[in-house]
Amino acid sequence: MPDVGEGLTEAEILKWYVQPGDTVTDGQVVIEVETAKAAVELPIPFDGTVHELLFAEGTTVDVGQVIISVNVGGGAAPEAPAAPVAEPAPAAVVPVVEEEPQGRQPVLVGYGVAASSTKRRPRKAAQGADVSAPAAPVQAAPVAVPEQLNGHAPAAGRPLAKPPVRKLAKDLGVDLATVTPTGPDGIITREDVHAAAAPAPAPAVAAPVAPTPVAEPVAAPAAVQAAPVVSTDARETRIPVKGVRKATAAAMVGSAFTAPHVTEFVTFDITRTMKLVDELKSGTDMAGLRVNPLLLIAKAVLVAVRRNPEINAAWDEAAQEIVLKHYVNLGIAAATPRGLLVPNIKDAHAQTLPELSASLSELISTARDGKTTPAAMQGGTFTITNVGVFGVDTGTPILNPGESAILAVGAIKLQPWVHKGKVKPRQVTTLALSFDHRLVDGELGSKFLADIAAILEQPQRLISWA
Repeated sequence: MPDVGEGLTEAEILKWYVQPGDTVTDGQVVIEVETAKAAVELPIPFDGTVHELLFAEGTTVDVGQVIISVNVGGGAAPEAPAAPVAEPAPAAVVPVVEEEPQGRQPVLVGYGVAASSTKRRPRKAAQGADVSAPAAPVQAAPVAVPEQLNGHAPAAGRPLAKPPVRKLAKDLGVDLATVTPTGPDGIITREDVHAAAAPAPAPAVAAPVAPTPVAEPVAAPAAVQAAPVVSTDARETRIPVKGVRKATAAAMVGSAFTAPHVTEFVTFDITRTMKLVDELKSGTDMAGLRVNPLLLIAKAVLVAVRRNPEINAAWDEAAQEIVLKHYVNLGIAAATPRGLLVPNIKDAHAQTLPELSASLSELISTARDGKTTPAAMQGGTFTITNVGVFGVDTGTPILNPGESAILAVGAIKLQPWVHKGKVKPRQVTTLALSFDHRLVDGELGSKFLADIAAILEQPQRLISWA
């Protein structure tokens, strides 16, 4: 089982696309797995015939465990010769001779896991084993190791980078041969590619990210879930905690009891922004693009971040530093049947309104199709969660670990409101901003939230304040 995302330790097998006896080719998708962050399809890194599937669907497997056996020589895997049967003798401890793997081993994607230095304890021989003669060493079945994994040479000659990083480099026009790697074992990371693509050196900052709470719902195909257990009296059902739910629980507990949360609220008249949404829908500049209140709220957040840059930061406990982010990777929380996911729009601060609309649409459609990758959920700097789609006025959202603030958007409702000295029906909403009080003071949080409300009350400020 490869590490399909940074720091993941296990994954659940959702579906096998092959069976023993099937012929596979290099790059063919053979399995779908669910990690704590996403459902991911994995390709096989060589040609051959499937010999054995070592784990059934629904099984949770640790990273580094072998999950599939493939004959790459075209024939059946040879069996190890059997040791001769000896006369009965008392049980004894017989050392097991094992050949330790050298370096990293071939896996489905990436570069495998590092060789373990852990030694096994000697195990007792079966009753009847002969301890007077040396044990015959176990011969491992020969397996052909490909020179490259999915076209990525593990040795020198071609830069080491995972598939998502290679795609990012291709999209940004970056030659990986010119990038200086900073990852373990000389692997090029996303930050390395972004640094190489930047016109000027930018601070390399990594922020841990985990799934966050309540979100804008998008449909996604249901993933394989562990079977719930119903009590004998049918009064209770126990559902195993795993996958996204397990990661979400750990992240939320860690965030709630690490960062001192403060939540502030503002209720305001958003009528003019709603009129602008209607105008943009009927205009030609945004033809074919998705235009909704969330788009303009996201744009207002980006303008407010520019006016209050200290809000876009992270607390580094180990270094005892506040890390200011000079970019905005805007997370949009999404509730799916798989659980709560927070993919983010990379460098959203640099996008125009049409570009931001396209990015939001792609993010939602990808989540709906269940194709959100772990890379898409890493590196977020600020999150928006839209609880208003459920008809809820607002909430007190919990911070996404590694971020300093999160904005909850409440329902937009027609309410009586004093407008120009008279009570009139107006579109009204409430925003809630939770922030980390270790690095965001009340003044900064209040100014930031007030700026967002002011922009949405008078949307021409999207231009004048930009």
